[in-house]
Amino acid sequence: MEMAYLVKIEGRVTGVGFRYSAVEYASELETLRGYIRNSGYGQVEALIQGSDEDTEMMLDWLGQGPVCARVDDISVERVPVDPARRKFAIIR
Repeated sequence: MEMAYLVKIEGRVTGVGFRYSAVEYASELETLRGYIRNSGYGQVEALIQGSDEDTEMMLDWLGQGPVCARVDDISVERVPVDPARRKFAIIR
């Protein structure tokens, strides 16, 4: 079953390669699609969708981020699946 979540991450998540690392990690998850973007200083937003397993793994990763990052807060909201999404990418 496909799931979709809008995720907001706060902390030291801008200027540390968070978005690029997220795209790299997402590429390892077969069903994961969506986007990630900076949404303000110290804030990143991601839409993730895919299988239960892949979205859970991505949520776990987003809660930690890459080595240089520091996640202070993460909020997760379930949203409708968008069938038009075909890949996971950085957007502006």
